[in-house]
Amino acid sequence: MLRTKLRLQDLVVHRQRVLVRVDFNVPVADGRVTDFTRIDATLPTIRHLLRAGAAVVLMAHRGRPRGERRPDLSMQPVAEALADRLGIGVRTVPDCIGAAAQNAVAELDPGQVLVLENLRFHGGETSNDQLFAEQLAGLADAYVNDGFGVSHRAHASVVGVAQAMARAAAGDLLQREVSMLSRVLIQPAPPFVLVLG
Repeated sequence: MLRTKLRLQDLVVHRQRVLVRVDFNVPVADGRVTDFTRIDATLPTIRHLLRAGAAVVLMAHRGRPRGERRPDLSMQPVAEALADRLGIGVRTVPDCIGAAAQNAVAELDPGQVLVLENLRFHGGETSNDQLFAEQLAGLADAYVNDGFGVSHRAHASVVGVAQAMARAAAGDLLQREVSMLSRVLIQPAPPFVLVLG
């Protein structure tokens, strides 16, 4: 998953841009997020980075657009919901790579948040395309994976970016989930029942 064993707390990110993979594949109805669970789960990581003086660049996907730009799967409603949760403005950009994304990231100051457009609007995300991963990695100084729900996927934003970045770390949510799973797998407290679905 990550080629380093760094934790979020090990990264020095003051006045740096941090690219964070989050799982914001949330339901949206009438242009509004209807379930905030996944957004709320990532707030500790985002707040930690903001307190540490980083400019935070969030990347995620919604749905399965299969490389096509679909307005109904835009990240815009998610960014609006995140702004409400954080209590600060959250910027958006109409793409996740290219000049628009580069310019939007360059304009970010420490303590600001930007949400990139849906990663899966590019086929390179799901195929773990090296060039696509390098373009994403080029947006930031460090990478944090806080998308536990997508970490099993060999996608560019999970595998390719981590390999292309000199500094990569596990976010708070990812650390917690791995810790809980490890406890269950290594030393489950009896009585123990496992229900798989």
